[in-house]
Amino acid sequence: MTRHPRDRFDDVADGPRVGAHRGLPRRGRGWIVFAWAALATGVLVGGGALGLGLLNDSFQFTGGANPSTSASASASASPSATQEATADPSSQPADLTLTVLNGTATTGLAATGTATLESAGWQVASDGNASTKGATGTIVYYQSADQAAVARGVVKTLGVGSVQQSAAFPNADVTVVLGADYAR
Repeated sequence: MTRHPRDRFDDVADGPRVGAHRGLPRRGRGWIVFAWAALATGVLVGGGALGLGLLNDSFQFTGGANPSTSASASASASPSATQEATADPSSQPADLTLTVLNGTATTGLAATGTATLESAGWQVASDGNASTKGATGTIVYYQSADQAAVARGVVKTLGVGSVQQSAAFPNADVTVVLGADYAR
């Protein structure tokens, strides 16, 4: 620190402050500013991530069962489920949305499943990757009971899988999650 020669401002004892004399800064003052800046950054990053997640519809607040863990429950369905009526592609309602998702780590499996369904006459609205990659069995989920025949028809076309009613996929009426049992 530079030492300046003594001047008239050094002699002021009491009274109003004169000149630009400043005391030494308090120790630890920088940590308080850093802590506030870190807190503000955390709040902004968290708020931004939450906002983007809500805008992209990444969060699904449903109370339904986890689709990946319910495969064994659907495999033990009653034997009459396979004997019930199945729909063919020509009976697919025009407003029904059918989505194909890849539930494995195999690249391009959803596109292959979509091509198989479309070549049979089904109208697939979209395809993509599921949020989990460990599906062992193919499951076709449907929203309401009147879509069960369509789900069974999709399983019949794919040649593999089981059907299950679930609200886990609210953006489509019928959702196919291809598992490791689906062969290209």
